[in-house]
Amino acid sequence: MEPHVIDKPEAKNDEKYREPEEYRVILLNDHYTTMEFVVAVLMEIFHKDASDANRIMLDVHKKGKGIVGVYTWDIAATKIEQVHLVARAHEYPLRCIIEPV
Repeated sequence: MEPHVIDKPEAKNDEKYREPEEYRVILLNDHYTTMEFVVAVLMEIFHKDASDANRIMLDVHKKGKGIVGVYTWDIAATKIEQVHLVARAHEYPLRCIIEPV
């Protein structure tokens, strides 16, 4: 008696795999959060070096907003929540938003 073999379904060659969608995290300017705090947030939460953190902070200060980075939805949403929690804990109104790339 031969063992029963289950046929594997053929893999479809026309299946297309998509890369995860990406989102921009943007830090917004306000008139209360200190520049030093913004730099610290950029270095701690977004792992920017001092040079990049200062450049982004100056964009936020001078242009009203600064692009922090591009991430998948889950990572972007988590980082935004971290920023808002840390800002509230220090009584700053610092905000950031997310937008599709």
